[in-house]
This record gives sequence, structure tokens and C-alpha cells, in this order.
Amino acid sequence: MHCAGSTRAVACGAMPRAATTPPRTELRYTSSRYFALRAEGILGNDRVELLEGVIVAMSPESARETAGVRCAGDSLTVAVGAQAVVRVRQPLVAGAWSVPEPDVAVVAGLKSDHVDTPPTAALLVVEVSDTTLVQDRLTKATIYAAAGVPEYWLVNVRDGRVEVFRRADRLVRHYGEQFVAGHGSRLELRTLPGVGVAVDDLLHQDEP
Repeated sequence: MHCAGSTRAVACGAMPRAATTPPRTELRYTSSRYFALRAEGILGNDRVELLEGVIVAMSPESARETAGVRCAGDSLTVAVGAQAVVRVRQPLVAGAWSVPEPDVAVVAGLKSDHVDTPPTAALLVVEVSDTTLVQDRLTKATIYAAAGVPEYWLVNVRDGRVEVFRRADRLVRHYGEQFVAGHGSRLELRTLPGVGVAVDDLLHQDEP
């Protein structure tokens, strides 16, 4: 099985102000306020996520990203089986200021555990990236490390590889171990011994 890619976007920054103007305090949203805005319908049906207190619109995705998300979700669902729950593009509460929607998340427990409330922890998160590589490498990696997610896979469909982040250090908001896995290799989940997937199953390949 071979498959490809995901989505997201960046928030717009404020225009520079004159030096004589007192600096403006930017409005930041907590995760609880973010969910309240959703419940009130203020955010409508827009595809957004909360990153470091900023509500960020997700950019349109490429065909490779769409295929990659499907492949990653299918591959991990088969590999994990009944040992955990695989969630695709659903909210993950990653602290007081962030509610990302990772392309794929493997969480402990049962599906019924998160019917009413999203999980606050994950065994693994996966982002499938083509057009948002910088955001996924920097902002998302920082958020997931700070949340204590033990393992983060960035499926880089542009370059045909998986960038692996492990050993989260919540204090410094950084992953202590980082490496690249290419075609022909296999990745094992640190938190689920014996569970793994082939990198080729995470990367979409066009049929000849």
C-alpha cells in the first residue's frame, strides 16, 4: 500500500506601527475560549485551529496531502488495531493555548472516551505536509513537545521522507531526538512496542 499529504495555514501578522505609538497587546485565546467560540457558532464552518493562542485558518491542501492523510490514517489504523484509537483531523488539546487538529493522532483508550471532549494527550501525532513544512517543523513541533507528545512524525510528501521527532522535553518545548526515515525503512511506535508501519505506506506514490 502506498499513499500522501495534509493541510493547514498561517495567521496574518499585524501591520507595523509608528515608533511613537504604544505597542498593542495582541489578543490571544485560551483553549476553553476557543471551544466556546466554536459552540457559539462564531467561527462558522471555517477550517481553523488554535496555535499558541492564535486562531489560524488552514490553507487549501494539495492532492498529495489529501492522499497522504488517507494513507497515514489507514496504515496506522491497521497497525494499531485495538491497542489504541486513531483519530483523523480531530482536535487535540495541547495545553492552555493550543488546540491543533493533527492529520492523524494515535491516542490511548477507546473511541467512546472522546465523544464529548477531545483528548489532552496522544501517543503519536502525524502531520502530512507539502505546502506547510516550515510551520509543521517549527510551530507544530514546539506545540507537540510542550504538550508532552512522545513522538511526532512529519510526513514530508514534497521530498518523499518522514521526519521523526522523539524524546519530548516539555520544559524547553523541544524534541531531543530528530532523524529522517526514507523509502524502504520502517518506523516503530515507541509507546506501543511491536507496532510499526513502513515509510512507503505513509508516502503516496503515483501509479505508473
